[in-house]
Amino acid sequence: MMKPWPDSGSKTRVAHMQEKDFYETEKSVTLNEPTEVRIEFVNEAGEATVLKEKLGLLKGEVLDSAVMNVASLRKFYAEQIEEAKKDDVLLSLHLKATMMKVSDPIMFGHAVSVYYKEALEKHAETLKEIGANVNNGLADVLEKLNKLPADKKAEIEADIEKVYETRPELAMVDSRKGITNLHVPNNIIVDASMPNVVRDGGKMWNKNDELQDCIAMVPDRSYATMYKEIVEDAKRNGQFDPATMGSVSNVGLMAQKAEEYGSHDKTFEATGNGVFSAVNNSGEILLEQSVETGDIFRMCQTKDEAIQDWVTLAVKRARATGSPAIFWLDENRGHDKEIIKKVNEYLSEHDTDGLEIKIMKPVDAMKFSLERIRKGLDTISVTGNVLRDYLTDLFPILELGTSARMLSIVPLLNGGGLFETGAGGSAPKHVQQLLKEGHLRWDSLGEYCALVPSFELAAEKTNNDKATLLAETLDDAIGKYLENGRMPSRKVNEIDNRGSSFYLAMYWAKALAEQNKDEELKNKFAKVANELEDNEAKINEELLAAQGNPVDIGGYYLPDPVITEKVMRPSETLNTIIDSI
Repeated sequence: MMKPWPDSGSKTRVAHMQEKDFYETEKSVTLNEPTEVRIEFVNEAGEATVLKEKLGLLKGEVLDSAVMNVASLRKFYAEQIEEAKKDDVLLSLHLKATMMKVSDPIMFGHAVSVYYKEALEKHAETLKEIGANVNNGLADVLEKLNKLPADKKAEIEADIEKVYETRPELAMVDSRKGITNLHVPNNIIVDASMPNVVRDGGKMWNKNDELQDCIAMVPDRSYATMYKEIVEDAKRNGQFDPATMGSVSNVGLMAQKAEEYGSHDKTFEATGNGVFSAVNNSGEILLEQSVETGDIFRMCQTKDEAIQDWVTLAVKRARATGSPAIFWLDENRGHDKEIIKKVNEYLSEHDTDGLEIKIMKPVDAMKFSLERIRKGLDTISVTGNVLRDYLTDLFPILELGTSARMLSIVPLLNGGGLFETGAGGSAPKHVQQLLKEGHLRWDSLGEYCALVPSFELAAEKTNNDKATLLAETLDDAIGKYLENGRMPSRKVNEIDNRGSSFYLAMYWAKALAEQNKDEELKNKFAKVANELEDNEAKINEELLAAQGNPVDIGGYYLPDPVITEKVMRPSETLNTIIDSI
């Protein structure tokens, strides 16, 4: 449910750093010839340490390096803490520790240590002895306290609680359990959390389980500015209307280890003052960055072949839809400056007559897209890998409530395709609910939708009429699924993923039985459709009976497939019909 933005007086804002972040320090170079690169760190004494070697780079590949200065980061956190306290708003931090596996937990840890500074510094020696790690959030600190005698544990817990008396309230992940925004680094993921700030009228949940204005900290400016723009737009123009808003589809630069998401194996925390360098096999320094102790260095790469294909896909998409295609690239950012050169070069090789193709920095691209959205007009965003992830969550969550109902089609360089859905960040919560009360609220609509172009691609590549028919009838079934509101409920003892899957199967079987293009498939599924419809009430009864109690799937990260299948297929009536096909 979209909540209205107040007509005036919202104190909510997005805060980002103004200096010495990844955005400002980024340097980039395009390789003129293939080479191997090593990453080395040279300290103030001139001692060199090789951190990674034999990194193969191709001709035309773009190589980047950037540094997050942690002194400036901590100063930023301290300033926002004071601002949030002064404005009486919630404080929240929005990173992506799940994908930026090295840099973002470190940045998260600095937020924890600055916010809880008084308590953590007072007990620094004790916390070090028990192995408490702020990069894993406050939860790790509290858990490690169990190693201490009861009186010492109680003393530290009391000092942590005392911090809240002088600090702003934190946005909550679960107010009932006292889990805050700084509890665990992967509890709040920026691409899933920021859309919900917009959906909830610029508010997040406080400790009293009430919505309240907030300062949303997105430290690095590379993408924070576009979140800042959508928040400011909503403050000016009010809430978006899902019934009338236009859409923003995405053409993403997808390649193995593309851009920042491939940087975690090339990200390092400086052990002292010194210089990080990218050195080729001839000893030439391609990129170098001066750092201070604790600074975060990261290096990224983007292959030329992937960029060429990306530009081609953008032109094809613009031609197919007639919508403007916007490359979200900032000429003031090192990486983007190199990419813009390539985009302009490769666009010149295509017929773009009659197409509207623009290059805009993220804040301007967001402004342009939002103006069109409010007019009910569609726009194509053409972005790098991280923005692809952020935008394919942002706009579907605004329009549909979840990116799990959104389809992403990714053509591959060798002719194949990836057909995927979003909301991976919310999946752990769904699994936890399943284990606790036997209810799986995951909506597989995105996966149903992904099957349609999968069949279409198979039909195109193999000239298979049956695959075409399966795509057409599944598309019809998805329409029935939506028209009849068969989506999973969030609440136990109501329809969940298993019930939704049953209805999708029933509608699909019925569509196959009613078509007249393929007699074999018509006859095969007529009986199935009848059996599913005749047993609808009984199947629903059996599916609902499986809810309400804890379940065991034989493991959380690696469930047992046999046990899990029994949990996911609790209706013997439905199983018998499906297994007989």
